[in-house]
Amino acid sequence: MWYELGLTLFGQKIAYTELVGQVLALAVVFLAQRRSLLTWPVQLVSVALLFTVYMSSHLGGLATRQVVVGLIAVYGWYAWVRRRDPVFGVVVRAGSWRERGVVAGVFVAGTVAFALVLDWLDASWAPWPDAAIFVGTVLAFALQGLGLVEFWLVWLVVDAVGVPLQIQSGLYFSAVVYLIFAGLVVHGFIDWTRTARRLTEAAKSPL
Repeated sequence: MWYELGLTLFGQKIAYTELVGQVLALAVVFLAQRRSLLTWPVQLVSVALLFTVYMSSHLGGLATRQVVVGLIAVYGWYAWVRRRDPVFGVVVRAGSWRERGVVAGVFVAGTVAFALVLDWLDASWAPWPDAAIFVGTVLAFALQGLGLVEFWLVWLVVDAVGVPLQIQSGLYFSAVVYLIFAGLVVHGFIDWTRTARRLTEAAKSPL
């Protein structure tokens, strides 16, 4: 099939769809760190390519993730266009402790529920990590669309689960990309945190 065409690097076959999809996914993290509106259209192209990759690898959770992320990308694009600041770009903020608690609860409950569904449907050979990555990714992009700094922390959890899963799936290039993600995520978290503090200080400053 066309989506299985690729090249061999270090003795490992890498499909062009995986290569281009993951490179664009890296670009998404880079663009999100800079709060660029290009984040979302690039994300849409990436998820379309990676959907074919994960379907062919029998990872139903990761494939479904691409569909949901695509829908969230449309919302995120719309939300960021509406929340532009002439000085700071997209308006970002740190979540409250209550919001963080809700995110953690949704992550745990969502992972358990989706893992059971994947196992019941026999849609994934690794339903638990597959489900954790799916739920974590959906949460991360939803929080990113809302401009919450904590979405970077959710991404770190996704990376920690994703690296071993990608290796076990034979998607070695994707595993390397996840490692690179982790470094970009840490940098993005620091950058967004600083921006959120500047926005808070600017809001408190007298006119």
